[in-house]
Amino acid sequence: MPAKPDLNDPALYINRELSQLEFNFRVLEQAMDERVPLLERLRYLCISCTNLDEFFEIRVAAIRHQQDFGGGSAPDGIAPTQALERIYARARELVDAQYRYWNDHLRPALGATGLRILTRDTWTAKQKRWLKDYFDSDITPVLSPLAVDPAHPFPRILNKSLNLVVVLQGRDAFGRNGGLALVRAPRSLPRIIQLPKQISGGEHDFVLLSAVLSAFVEDLFPGMTVKGTYQFRVTRNSELFVDEDEVENLASALRDELVGRGYSHAVRLEIADSCPKPIVKTLLRHFELPEDAVSRINGPVNLNRVIAVYDMVERADLKFPVFKPRLHPRESGTELFEVIRRGDVLLHHPFDSFSVIQDLVKTAAHDPNVLAIKQTLYRTGHNSPLVASLIEAARNGKDVTVVIELRARFDEEANLRLADRLQEAGVQVVYGVVGYKTHAKMLLIVRREGKKLQRYVHLGTGNYHSGTARAYTDIGLITAHPDLGEDVHLLFQQMSGLAPAIRLKRILQSPFTLHPGLLKKIQREATNARAGKPAGIIAKLNAINEPQVIRALYEASIAGVQIELIVRGACGLRPGVKGVSENIRVRSIVGRFLEHSRIYWFANGGQPELFASSADWMERNLMRRIETCFPILDPVLAERVHAEELDTYLRDNLQAWELKSDGSYARIVPEGDAMPHSAQQHLLALLCQ
Repeated sequence: MPAKPDLNDPALYINRELSQLEFNFRVLEQAMDERVPLLERLRYLCISCTNLDEFFEIRVAAIRHQQDFGGGSAPDGIAPTQALERIYARARELVDAQYRYWNDHLRPALGATGLRILTRDTWTAKQKRWLKDYFDSDITPVLSPLAVDPAHPFPRILNKSLNLVVVLQGRDAFGRNGGLALVRAPRSLPRIIQLPKQISGGEHDFVLLSAVLSAFVEDLFPGMTVKGTYQFRVTRNSELFVDEDEVENLASALRDELVGRGYSHAVRLEIADSCPKPIVKTLLRHFELPEDAVSRINGPVNLNRVIAVYDMVERADLKFPVFKPRLHPRESGTELFEVIRRGDVLLHHPFDSFSVIQDLVKTAAHDPNVLAIKQTLYRTGHNSPLVASLIEAARNGKDVTVVIELRARFDEEANLRLADRLQEAGVQVVYGVVGYKTHAKMLLIVRREGKKLQRYVHLGTGNYHSGTARAYTDIGLITAHPDLGEDVHLLFQQMSGLAPAIRLKRILQSPFTLHPGLLKKIQREATNARAGKPAGIIAKLNAINEPQVIRALYEASIAGVQIELIVRGACGLRPGVKGVSENIRVRSIVGRFLEHSRIYWFANGGQPELFASSADWMERNLMRRIETCFPILDPVLAERVHAEELDTYLRDNLQAWELKSDGSYARIVPEGDAMPHSAQQHLLALLCQ
């Protein structure tokens, strides 16, 4: 009889940071797919670059903090120092691949279509004269070149700002010897400059700001000779730290933290590959970075800024076809509340229009029978119609309560402004629970209907943001089911007051019942498999790293449970390990839309259960956040979610990668007589116009 495997063995766990980094390689591969329109390939390349920035700002910064202040190793047994070495090495490989693709393939291919990103060596005399005039009139007045000498110590460099280090020779007007100077590109300047057609001869000709600065930087130092100009960019820790137990006012504390966010500890240096080693060492020393934290760049250090070209060029032939989301079918003259009373409404974004949710809140704001509206807000976007409706509702005398998560990463400043705006309109604003980020997506409307009060609820996997609703895949449920209405009512009470732990009827909740409930359901599938009953697990998630969940999945696999996981990003589980995870398959989908919905399906002995959730199977989601996991109770809608969010993705053989037991990914391709199948394209054809 084989020995029982040690499910705590670090070899069974993939480093979560390296796994998250690998997602950017899959995005880059999507950029290289010749079946994708050219400007969409540019968009994928820029997404890969932007994701890498955020990875360093958050994940690498956290590991460096762990390295400096202790905290042990990850579940895979890798110590922080070793993890950083591997991350920096793999990140350099990614950056090299990004720039090779940009220089050798994408930029030339765009140029062949008439969309040119002109480098300095290709400028004509006419173009150079125009750019020189532009430099003098639009750029020079806002520049402040800085000498680096004993009287001018090295200046503070803002996170991800474009900078030039300039090597000077000669003496200035005060007789000072040349040396090093810095030129920072102000954030007010556009990073992409479009040349007029009469100057360039082409309708879509662009020049990068970094190229213009480098070409004419000598004009900023009259009487001196520029011996070298090298662009660089530093990435810093962007995680805000506020000890909520020690602050009296979270909003005020976050405002203070935001002031210094751009100047936190450095985690990466990008610099032109032509920069001499002594200058690189000087910068690394100043930023307190090891040598392996530098990436030498063959091209613009802020390549992700080229994404501006996507919106500046109207070329339908170079973009994905425009689609029109499906509107919910509603009989003429039928009020929205009546539709919901008749049966639950399922929304699958972006294929179903987000306007249904906007209409629901707008209708509630003006309905005299609506007494109260409660909503969680994590990200909303600028000029949100939902926010306008909530303000209108408050002005119309409704009792409006909004739970705003101030610590929504990179949206903290916007959420502070949103909170002020809502409070000024008379909305009761709650900042959630100390120590727990409010990540749940909930809307509750209380309406008087005859002699009773009726609750209407929206629960979702994505944010209340009309922009992301067109770019992310998410599931939303609008219902008048009394149990779900009661559960959401209790959750809002718990968040806004000092309520004790509550017992919910249908919803699983982090940080209380979701984690143990999830483990119990996985263990139930293992028990059913051993008893010969129907057993199986299918889950669609953004990430998995929680060790207890991974161990439970391993145990279920050993028991014979077939487990299919669709994990977009980081996955700490090793599938296909003999004797442990042979029954687990993991795939990642990278398509036109960002996969964002979280769906859990359990066979449950022939009585399947299907849940949608705001939570990934990550430690932070299950332990340190307020999350919801809600059942799709209508069997017809549950079957629809299963078909659209699980079945069609498990058949994808065009935009899917399979995770191997060694942590690498292999692209899935059609085999034999299998027809090519893209899940997202299938859903677009099925659900949209």
